Amino acid sequence: MSRAARIRLFLVAAALIAAGWAAASLDLPGFGGDRHPYADRAVAAALDHRTANTVSAVNFDQRAFDTLGEEFTLFTAVLGAVVLLRRARDEQARTPRPGSVLPPVRAAGTVLLPVAVVTGLYVIAHGQLTPGGGFQGGVVVASGLHVAYLAADYRVLRRVRPRAVLDVADAVGAGAFAALGLLGVVHGAAYLENVLGLGTLGELASGGLVPLLNAAVGLEVGSAVVVLLASFIDQAVEIEPA
Repeated sequence: MSRAARIRLFLVAAALIAAGWAAASLDLPGFGGDRHPYADRAVAAALDHRTANTVSAVNFDQRAFDTLGEEFTLFTAVLGAVVLLRRARDEQARTPRPGSVLPPVRAAGTVLLPVAVVTGLYVIAHGQLTPGGGFQGGVVVASGLHVAYLAADYRVLRRVRPRAVLDVADAVGAGAFAALGLLGVVHGAAYLENVLGLGTLGELASGGLVPLLNAAVGLEVGSAVVVLLASFIDQAVEIEPA
């Protein structure tokens, strides 16, 4: 496709999206008033499905199909970065030199790494109950693993984040979200409809499908962020011209 054809395609797509956005915006309620129809309905629907965190109820129940799109947007972005940053024919891998780290930094990192990872897993597991969830917790877990890079060096980071395993985990997380949506179809309902047992409000096993979708997002986001950062760090530390 030529450059001119790509520009024309972009302009047509941008015009259609802008027209749809403008048409949808005309039906929005006024700002600054005391009428909040969407918020009122979202809270009522969250409580009806035994999900204490309304934000998670919106993300993984009321508009779970939109979240599926967001998840695969991240998956596609990471896949694109991995493809673009893969080692070229005129590049080679070199053995990185060990880094020098001050003892206080090393001690702080040794303590913070497990704390950060456990905190991220907690945020993911309790996403249907308290603020947080798979998106936030996944980023916390991924960030926690990279404390190893700051507190030690690149070689230690490679040991705590096996990239080959996380490549697979990224795909499994995204695929699990899509596959869980089929439960609704099997039960004769809509795709991604919350058809599982709802449990008791406030308990860990509550919200029906919400905690499972939340866990799938946590797996995908955490793995995706690690793989993305690994692509850039590997280029900076390990790859050099042949």
